[in-house]
Amino acid sequence: MTSTASAELASGVHARRRSARVAAVLLALAGVVAFLLSVGVAVTLGPADVSLVNVRDIVLNHLGLADIPVRISEDAIVWQERLPRALVAAACGVGLGLCGVILQSLLRNPLADPFILGVSSGASTGAVVIGVLGLGGTAIGLSGGAFIGALVAFGLVLLLARYSSGGTSGIVLAGVAGTQLFSALTSLVIFAFADSDETRGMMFWLLGSLEGMRWDDVLLTVAVSAVGAVVALVFARSLDAFAFGEDVAASLGIHVARTRLVLLVLTALLTATLVSVAGAIGFVGLVLPHAARLMFGQRHSRVIPATLILGAIFMVWVDAGSRVVFAPTPLPVGVGTALVGVPVFVLLLTRRRDRA
Repeated sequence: MTSTASAELASGVHARRRSARVAAVLLALAGVVAFLLSVGVAVTLGPADVSLVNVRDIVLNHLGLADIPVRISEDAIVWQERLPRALVAAACGVGLGLCGVILQSLLRNPLADPFILGVSSGASTGAVVIGVLGLGGTAIGLSGGAFIGALVAFGLVLLLARYSSGGTSGIVLAGVAGTQLFSALTSLVIFAFADSDETRGMMFWLLGSLEGMRWDDVLLTVAVSAVGAVVALVFARSLDAFAFGEDVAASLGIHVARTRLVLLVLTALLTATLVSVAGAIGFVGLVLPHAARLMFGQRHSRVIPATLILGAIFMVWVDAGSRVVFAPTPLPVGVGTALVGVPVFVLLLTRRRDRA
Protein backbone atom coordinates (compact mmCIF):
# COMPACT_ATOMS: atom_id res chain seq x y z
CA MET A 1 0.00 0.00 0.00
CA THR A 2 1.40 3.39 -1.00
CA SER A 3 1.86 6.22 1.48
CA THR A 4 -0.89 8.19 -0.28
CA ALA A 5 -3.37 5.32 0.07
CA SER A 6 -2.41 4.87 3.74
CA ALA A 7 -2.96 8.56 4.39
CA GLU A 8 -6.35 8.46 2.68
CA LEU A 9 -7.35 5.40 4.68
CA ALA A 10 -6.29 7.03 7.96
CA SER A 11 -8.13 10.20 7.00
CA GLY A 12 -11.28 8.20 6.30
CA VAL A 13 -11.05 6.44 9.66
CA HIS A 14 -10.62 9.75 11.49
CA ALA A 15 -13.55 11.25 9.59
CA ARG A 16 -15.80 8.32 10.54
CA ARG A 17 -14.75 8.62 14.18
CA ARG A 18 -15.49 12.34 14.18
CA SER A 19 -18.89 11.68 12.62
CA ALA A 20 -19.64 9.03 15.25
CA ARG A 21 -18.65 11.40 18.06
CA VAL A 22 -20.78 14.20 16.61
CA ALA A 23 -23.75 11.82 16.23
CA ALA A 24 -23.31 10.63 19.83
CA VAL A 25 -23.25 14.20 21.13
CA LEU A 26 -26.35 15.14 19.12
CA LEU A 27 -28.21 12.07 20.35
CA ALA A 28 -27.24 12.86 23.94
CA LEU A 29 -28.46 16.45 23.58
CA ALA A 30 -31.71 15.24 22.02
CA GLY A 31 -32.17 12.83 24.91
CA VAL A 32 -31.60 15.54 27.50
CA VAL A 33 -34.07 17.85 25.76
CA ALA A 34 -36.64 15.04 25.56
CA PHE A 35 -36.15 14.35 29.27
CA LEU A 36 -36.60 17.99 30.27
CA LEU A 37 -39.73 18.29 28.13
CA SER A 38 -41.08 15.05 29.61
CA VAL A 39 -40.61 16.33 33.16
CA GLY A 40 -42.16 19.69 32.28
CA VAL A 41 -45.22 18.20 30.62
CA ALA A 42 -45.65 15.56 33.35
CA VAL A 43 -45.69 18.27 36.00
CA THR A 44 -48.56 20.04 34.23
CA LEU A 45 -50.77 16.93 34.35
CA GLY A 46 -53.21 16.52 37.19
CA PRO A 47 -56.51 17.74 38.64
CA ALA A 48 -55.21 21.29 39.06
CA ASP A 49 -54.52 22.93 35.71
CA VAL A 50 -50.94 24.25 35.50
CA SER A 51 -49.45 25.43 32.23
CA LEU A 52 -45.94 24.65 31.01
CA VAL A 53 -45.13 28.37 31.14
CA ASN A 54 -46.13 28.51 34.80
CA VAL A 55 -43.93 25.48 35.52
CA ARG A 56 -41.02 27.27 33.88
CA ASP A 57 -41.65 30.44 35.88
CA ILE A 58 -41.92 28.57 39.19
CA VAL A 59 -38.68 26.67 38.59
CA LEU A 60 -36.82 29.84 37.60
CA ASN A 61 -38.11 31.60 40.72
CA HIS A 62 -36.91 28.86 43.05
CA LEU A 63 -33.54 28.69 41.31
CA GLY A 64 -33.11 32.42 41.87
CA LEU A 65 -33.00 33.18 38.14
CA ALA A 66 -36.21 35.22 38.03
CA ASP A 67 -38.86 36.87 40.18
CA ILE A 68 -42.07 36.23 38.27
CA PRO A 69 -45.43 36.55 40.07
CA VAL A 70 -47.21 33.18 40.35
CA ARG A 71 -50.12 31.85 42.38
CA ILE A 72 -49.16 30.43 45.76
CA SER A 73 -51.33 27.36 45.15
CA GLU A 74 -49.66 26.63 41.80
CA ASP A 75 -46.23 27.16 43.32
CA ALA A 76 -46.99 24.62 46.05
CA ILE A 77 -48.42 22.07 43.61
CA VAL A 78 -45.44 22.26 41.25
CA TRP A 79 -42.51 22.75 43.63
CA GLN A 80 -43.66 20.73 46.63
CA GLU A 81 -45.61 17.89 44.99
CA ARG A 82 -45.33 17.19 41.29
CA LEU A 83 -41.75 18.18 40.47
CA PRO A 84 -40.12 16.16 43.31
CA ARG A 85 -42.25 13.19 42.33
CA ALA A 86 -41.22 13.42 38.66
CA LEU A 87 -37.53 13.77 39.54
CA VAL A 88 -37.60 10.79 41.93
CA ALA A 89 -39.32 8.77 39.20
CA ALA A 90 -36.56 9.76 36.76
CA ALA A 91 -33.83 8.87 39.27
CA CYS A 92 -35.44 5.47 39.86
CA GLY A 93 -35.56 4.84 36.12
CA VAL A 94 -31.89 5.78 35.81
CA GLY A 95 -30.74 3.67 38.75
CA LEU A 96 -32.81 0.56 38.04
CA GLY A 97 -31.99 0.63 34.33
CA LEU A 98 -28.31 0.98 35.18
CA CYS A 99 -28.46 -2.02 37.52
CA GLY A 100 -30.07 -4.06 34.76
CA VAL A 101 -27.27 -3.19 32.32
CA ILE A 102 -24.58 -4.18 34.82
CA LEU A 103 -26.17 -7.45 35.94
CA GLN A 104 -27.09 -8.67 32.46
CA SER A 105 -23.48 -8.27 31.36
CA LEU A 106 -21.86 -9.36 34.61
CA LEU A 107 -23.97 -12.51 34.98
CA ARG A 108 -24.31 -13.12 31.22
CA ASN A 109 -28.04 -13.53 31.75
CA PRO A 110 -30.46 -11.57 29.53
CA LEU A 111 -33.20 -11.99 32.18
CA ALA A 112 -31.14 -10.47 35.00
CA ASP A 113 -32.63 -7.40 36.62
CA PRO A 114 -31.96 -5.39 39.82
CA PHE A 115 -34.06 -7.76 41.92
CA ILE A 116 -32.23 -10.96 40.99
CA LEU A 117 -29.94 -10.54 44.02
CA GLY A 118 -32.85 -10.75 46.46
CA VAL A 119 -32.43 -7.09 47.38
CA SER A 120 -36.02 -6.09 46.60
CA SER A 121 -37.49 -8.99 48.57
CA GLY A 122 -35.24 -8.21 51.53
CA ALA A 123 -36.28 -4.56 51.40
CA SER A 124 -39.93 -5.58 51.37
CA THR A 125 -39.40 -7.78 54.43
CA GLY A 126 -37.61 -4.99 56.27
CA ALA A 127 -40.36 -2.52 55.48
CA VAL A 128 -43.10 -4.93 56.54
CA VAL A 129 -41.35 -5.72 59.83
CA ILE A 130 -41.25 -1.99 60.62
CA GLY A 131 -44.70 -1.15 59.27
CA VAL A 132 -46.63 -4.08 60.69
CA LEU A 133 -44.69 -5.24 63.75
CA GLY A 134 -43.39 -1.78 64.63
CA LEU A 135 -39.91 -3.05 65.57
CA GLY A 136 -37.74 0.04 65.84
CA GLY A 137 -40.22 2.00 63.75
CA THR A 138 -39.76 5.32 65.50
CA ALA A 139 -35.97 5.07 65.28
CA ILE A 140 -35.39 4.11 61.63
CA GLY A 141 -38.73 4.44 59.84
CA LEU A 142 -40.12 2.46 56.91
CA SER A 143 -37.38 3.46 54.46
CA GLY A 144 -34.66 2.66 56.98
CA GLY A 145 -36.14 -0.77 57.61
CA ALA A 146 -36.33 -1.42 53.88
CA PHE A 147 -32.69 -0.42 53.40
CA ILE A 148 -31.50 -2.65 56.25
CA GLY A 149 -33.56 -5.57 54.96
CA ALA A 150 -32.09 -5.12 51.48
CA LEU A 151 -28.52 -5.20 52.79
CA VAL A 152 -29.24 -8.29 54.91
CA ALA A 153 -30.68 -10.08 51.88
CA PHE A 154 -27.69 -9.12 49.73
CA GLY A 155 -25.26 -10.34 52.39
CA LEU A 156 -27.11 -13.66 52.59
CA VAL A 157 -27.04 -14.05 48.80
CA LEU A 158 -23.28 -13.39 48.69
CA LEU A 159 -22.75 -15.91 51.49
CA LEU A 160 -24.79 -18.57 49.69
CA ALA A 161 -23.01 -17.86 46.41
CA ARG A 162 -19.62 -18.18 48.08
CA TYR A 163 -20.45 -21.64 49.42
CA SER A 164 -21.91 -22.84 46.14
CA SER A 165 -20.13 -22.77 42.79
CA GLY A 166 -18.89 -19.23 43.41
CA GLY A 167 -19.42 -18.22 39.78
CA THR A 168 -22.20 -16.37 38.00
CA SER A 169 -24.51 -19.39 38.10
CA GLY A 170 -24.02 -19.62 41.87
CA ILE A 171 -24.92 -15.94 42.28
CA VAL A 172 -28.08 -16.34 40.20
CA LEU A 173 -29.20 -19.45 42.09
CA ALA A 174 -28.43 -17.83 45.46
CA GLY A 175 -30.41 -14.77 44.38
CA VAL A 176 -33.41 -16.89 43.44
CA ALA A 177 -33.25 -18.67 46.81
CA GLY A 178 -32.94 -15.39 48.70
CA THR A 179 -35.82 -13.85 46.77
CA GLN A 180 -38.12 -16.77 47.57
CA LEU A 181 -37.10 -16.80 51.25
CA PHE A 182 -37.72 -13.10 51.89
CA SER A 183 -40.91 -13.09 49.80
CA ALA A 184 -42.21 -15.88 52.01
CA LEU A 185 -41.22 -13.98 55.16
CA THR A 186 -43.00 -10.86 53.90
CA SER A 187 -46.18 -12.82 53.19
CA LEU A 188 -45.96 -14.52 56.57
CA VAL A 189 -45.73 -11.24 58.49
CA ILE A 190 -48.61 -9.67 56.56
CA PHE A 191 -50.81 -12.76 56.86
CA ALA A 192 -50.16 -13.41 60.54
CA PHE A 193 -49.93 -9.92 62.04
CA ALA A 194 -51.41 -7.23 59.76
CA ASP A 195 -54.99 -6.00 59.87
CA SER A 196 -56.91 -4.96 56.75
CA ASP A 197 -55.82 -1.31 56.80
CA GLU A 198 -52.16 -2.19 57.34
CA THR A 199 -52.33 -4.83 54.61
CA ARG A 200 -53.70 -2.34 52.09
CA GLY A 201 -51.09 0.28 52.95
CA MET A 202 -48.19 -2.17 52.82
CA MET A 203 -49.34 -3.71 49.54
CA PHE A 204 -49.50 -0.25 47.97
CA TRP A 205 -45.89 0.38 49.03
CA LEU A 206 -44.73 -3.10 47.98
CA LEU A 207 -46.09 -2.47 44.47
CA GLY A 208 -44.11 0.76 44.19
CA SER A 209 -45.36 4.17 45.26
CA LEU A 210 -44.13 7.69 44.58
CA GLU A 211 -46.71 9.36 46.79
CA GLY A 212 -45.43 12.07 49.11
CA MET A 213 -41.97 12.48 47.56
CA ARG A 214 -40.02 15.45 48.92
CA TRP A 215 -36.79 17.21 47.99
CA ASP A 216 -34.82 15.12 50.47
CA ASP A 217 -35.87 12.06 48.46
CA VAL A 218 -34.85 13.81 45.25
CA LEU A 219 -31.38 14.60 46.55
CA LEU A 220 -30.85 11.06 47.82
CA THR A 221 -32.05 9.22 44.71
CA VAL A 222 -30.37 11.59 42.24
CA ALA A 223 -27.07 11.43 44.16
CA VAL A 224 -26.89 7.63 44.31
CA SER A 225 -27.98 7.26 40.68
CA ALA A 226 -25.36 9.80 39.55
CA VAL A 227 -22.60 8.03 41.49
CA GLY A 228 -23.73 4.70 40.06
CA ALA A 229 -23.66 6.10 36.52
CA VAL A 230 -20.12 7.42 36.92
CA VAL A 231 -18.85 4.11 38.34
CA ALA A 232 -20.58 2.12 35.59
CA LEU A 233 -19.03 4.30 32.87
CA VAL A 234 -15.60 3.79 34.44
CA PHE A 235 -16.15 0.01 34.19
CA ALA A 236 -17.72 0.14 30.70
CA ARG A 237 -14.84 -1.70 29.02
CA SER A 238 -14.81 -4.32 31.76
CA LEU A 239 -18.52 -4.91 31.17
CA ASP A 240 -17.80 -5.36 27.46
CA ALA A 241 -15.31 -8.08 28.38
CA PHE A 242 -17.62 -9.75 30.92
CA ALA A 243 -20.28 -10.08 28.21
CA PHE A 244 -17.97 -12.65 26.56
CA GLY A 245 -17.25 -14.55 29.77
CA GLU A 246 -14.98 -14.37 32.78
CA ASP A 247 -12.13 -16.17 30.99
CA VAL A 248 -12.07 -13.54 28.26
CA ALA A 249 -12.18 -10.77 30.87
CA ALA A 250 -9.25 -12.32 32.76
CA SER A 251 -7.24 -12.70 29.55
CA LEU A 252 -7.65 -8.96 28.96
CA GLY A 253 -6.07 -8.16 32.32
CA ILE A 254 -9.27 -7.57 34.30
CA HIS A 255 -9.27 -8.66 37.95
CA VAL A 256 -12.47 -10.71 37.65
CA ALA A 257 -13.31 -11.35 41.31
CA ARG A 258 -12.63 -7.79 42.46
CA THR A 259 -14.49 -6.16 39.56
CA ARG A 260 -17.46 -8.47 40.01
CA LEU A 261 -17.66 -7.72 43.74
CA VAL A 262 -17.46 -3.95 43.19
CA LEU A 263 -20.22 -4.01 40.59
CA LEU A 264 -22.44 -6.34 42.62
CA VAL A 265 -22.10 -4.11 45.69
CA LEU A 266 -22.87 -1.07 43.52
CA THR A 267 -26.07 -2.61 42.14
CA ALA A 268 -27.12 -3.79 45.60
CA LEU A 269 -26.67 -0.35 47.17
CA LEU A 270 -28.42 1.36 44.26
CA THR A 271 -31.37 -1.03 44.38
CA ALA A 272 -31.58 -0.92 48.17
CA THR A 273 -31.66 2.89 48.21
CA LEU A 274 -34.24 3.22 45.44
CA VAL A 275 -36.49 0.48 46.80
CA SER A 276 -36.33 1.97 50.30
CA VAL A 277 -37.62 5.28 48.87
CA ALA A 278 -40.10 4.18 46.20
CA GLY A 279 -40.89 0.52 46.88
CA ALA A 280 -40.48 -2.37 44.47
CA ILE A 281 -40.62 -1.18 40.85
CA GLY A 282 -40.20 -4.02 38.40
CA PHE A 283 -39.48 -4.41 34.68
CA VAL A 284 -37.43 -1.20 34.35
CA GLY A 285 -34.07 -2.91 34.78
CA LEU A 286 -35.13 -5.84 32.61
CA VAL A 287 -36.60 -4.10 29.57
CA LEU A 288 -34.67 -0.86 29.08
CA PRO A 289 -31.15 -2.32 28.71
CA HIS A 290 -32.44 -4.54 25.89
CA ALA A 291 -34.07 -1.55 24.22
CA ALA A 292 -30.81 0.41 24.44
CA ARG A 293 -28.82 -2.45 22.95
CA LEU A 294 -31.25 -2.84 20.06
CA MET A 295 -30.96 0.86 19.24
CA PHE A 296 -27.29 1.56 19.94
CA GLY A 297 -25.41 -1.74 19.76
CA GLN A 298 -23.60 -3.75 22.40
CA ARG A 299 -20.79 -1.42 23.52
CA HIS A 300 -21.42 -0.31 27.08
CA SER A 301 -19.97 3.15 26.47
CA ARG A 302 -23.14 3.68 24.39
CA VAL A 303 -25.58 1.34 26.15
CA ILE A 304 -25.10 2.92 29.59
CA PRO A 305 -25.88 6.56 28.60
CA ALA A 306 -28.78 5.40 26.40
CA THR A 307 -30.25 3.35 29.26
CA LEU A 308 -29.95 6.30 31.64
CA ILE A 309 -31.94 8.59 29.35
CA LEU A 310 -34.49 5.94 28.37
CA GLY A 311 -34.98 4.96 32.01
CA ALA A 312 -35.56 8.53 33.14
CA ILE A 313 -38.07 9.32 30.37
CA PHE A 314 -39.84 5.96 30.72
CA MET A 315 -40.38 6.31 34.45
CA VAL A 316 -41.53 9.93 34.23
CA TRP A 317 -44.26 9.03 31.75
CA VAL A 318 -45.31 5.80 33.47
CA ASP A 319 -45.66 7.66 36.76
CA ALA A 320 -47.59 10.49 35.09
CA GLY A 321 -49.96 8.00 33.46
CA SER A 322 -50.41 6.03 36.68
CA ARG A 323 -51.20 9.25 38.52
CA VAL A 324 -53.58 10.81 35.97
CA VAL A 325 -55.38 7.96 34.22
CA PHE A 326 -56.47 6.31 37.47
CA ALA A 327 -57.25 9.52 39.39
CA PRO A 328 -58.33 10.20 42.08
CA THR A 329 -56.66 6.99 43.38
CA PRO A 330 -53.24 6.69 41.71
CA LEU A 331 -52.14 3.31 40.42
CA PRO A 332 -48.99 1.96 42.14
CA VAL A 333 -46.15 2.80 39.80
CA GLY A 334 -44.81 -0.76 39.91
CA VAL A 335 -48.08 -1.96 38.39
CA GLY A 336 -47.77 0.73 35.71
CA THR A 337 -44.23 -0.33 34.76
CA ALA A 338 -45.38 -3.95 34.44
CA LEU A 339 -48.41 -3.04 32.32
CA VAL A 340 -46.21 -1.01 29.96
CA GLY A 341 -43.10 -3.16 30.28
CA VAL A 342 -44.65 -6.50 29.31
CA PRO A 343 -45.88 -5.37 25.84
CA VAL A 344 -42.60 -3.54 25.24
CA PHE A 345 -40.64 -6.65 26.20
CA VAL A 346 -42.73 -8.79 23.84
CA LEU A 347 -42.08 -6.26 21.06
CA LEU A 348 -38.34 -6.36 21.75
CA LEU A 349 -38.35 -10.16 21.63
CA THR A 350 -40.18 -10.04 18.30
CA ARG A 351 -37.69 -7.58 16.82
CA ARG A 352 -34.82 -9.68 18.09
CA ARG A 353 -36.29 -12.78 16.42
CA ASP A 354 -36.74 -10.88 13.14
CA ARG A 355 -33.12 -9.73 13.22
CA ALA A 356 -31.93 -13.25 13.93
